[in-house]
Amino acid sequence: MRRTILTALLAALALLALAPAVATAKKRKPNYLWSTVNVCDTKKHPDRMGMRARMPGNGTKQRMYIRFTAQFRHKGRWRRVKGARSAWLYAGSARFRWKESGITFRFLTPDPGASYLMRGYAQFQWRAKRRHPRPYSRWRVVRRAHRITTGGHHGTLDADPKGFSAARCRISTPPE
Repeated sequence: MRRTILTALLAALALLALAPAVATAKKRKPNYLWSTVNVCDTKKHPDRMGMRARMPGNGTKQRMYIRFTAQFRHKGRWRRVKGARSAWLYAGSARFRWKESGITFRFLTPDPGASYLMRGYAQFQWRAKRRHPRPYSRWRVVRRAHRITTGGHHGTLDADPKGFSAARCRISTPPE
């Protein structure tokens, strides 16, 4: 009898020890809202920066859109590259857990020995159908978000080299 009580007590203590780990695991949700640099001035893509972004769906009939903007570092500030902003790209239906989209921007070759430090800025929109459509739009924006590029998003599509993911990109030309 004592042995049974002792075994039950030890089992209960083991469950209590595991409870915080299980609770912590349940709290962590995957991050489906991000953007990354997935191509950066390679032999296959010289003077180019590719960006990829992922956004979460919410199980509704909404549509998801992403717009990409390239930025460069100048005098300690990030500035938008003129002509390096995409249109709003349709990423997909919000019925899915997440959707991705991407774009590659091409830049002028820097002078020998010079370089550009680049990063990306992604804007996200979830759009729902209007109940009473207006002549100019059947869709309205119901949620917005944005992200600066970050690294560590392995498995991004179209990365060069495969698996590449970074926060920034340096486009450079070797000195003569």
